[in-house]
Amino acid sequence: MKYIGAHVSASGGVENAVKNAVSIGASGFALFTKNQRQWKAKPLSEKSIENFKKLMEEYNFNAESILPHDSYLINLGHPDIEQRQKSYNAFVDEIKRVESLGLKYLNFHPGSHLRKLSETECLDLICENINNAIKETEYAVLVLETTAGQGSNLGYKFEHLAYIIDKTKDKSRIGVCIDTAHIFAAGYDIRTKEAYEQTMKEFDEIIGFNYLKGMHINDSKAKLASKVDRHHSLGKGEIGLEAFKFIMQDERIANIPLILETIDPNIWANEIKLLKSFENV
Repeated sequence: MKYIGAHVSASGGVENAVKNAVSIGASGFALFTKNQRQWKAKPLSEKSIENFKKLMEEYNFNAESILPHDSYLINLGHPDIEQRQKSYNAFVDEIKRVESLGLKYLNFHPGSHLRKLSETECLDLICENINNAIKETEYAVLVLETTAGQGSNLGYKFEHLAYIIDKTKDKSRIGVCIDTAHIFAAGYDIRTKEAYEQTMKEFDEIIGFNYLKGMHINDSKAKLASKVDRHHSLGKGEIGLEAFKFIMQDERIANIPLILETIDPNIWANEIKLLKSFENV
């Protein structure tokens, strides 16, 4: 089972994310549980939590099909101790919000060294914060997202994510989300069957499919290995449609959310139908 959807709006209350996912024919979705441009937010109201859970049940969504994303402001590897603590506090709050909704995952970008630390020093800070956050929370799986490597962002090599997983003490609380546009921009080709299989072989050998908890399904405006993070609609970018057929027909990719973050929400419903059509081609 592949849960196909998009990162939908939760404006007006998290429960609206469920309705917005239903409106585009999604079987899974992503959302922000708070305004991702602000550090702090009011706690989720009991009414919103109740309505969210009710709608989830009504429309047959389960926790495995939802991939919440934390705020882009958070940087667990920030070189400044005060900024890093601010990020950590916000991260723990995001995890607790996810758990209050009965969800399973929290997707996040590993962090950035801002050219003030070595990659290893930054990775070690990220690992420290992840381990501490796990101690402070109950059960949510923290899902590291692959990045394009733009600027000083880490996570553009599978080895970065493997390093973090290795240093995470509770392996049941850590996972990975592959963003197709990001890995492509980072230099992992998926455009041909041979290239796709080679990239997935590397992923399996370095990280392991057992850690794959979700995918972001995006074409790329940026070229291979450009380290530029620019999403595009499916089939309209540098990746092309074939790669998405490979994903939809890959039996190793099952029971996880496949989330569109393509640039035109008006065609998400069509893109979901397109992806579904690839499953049995």
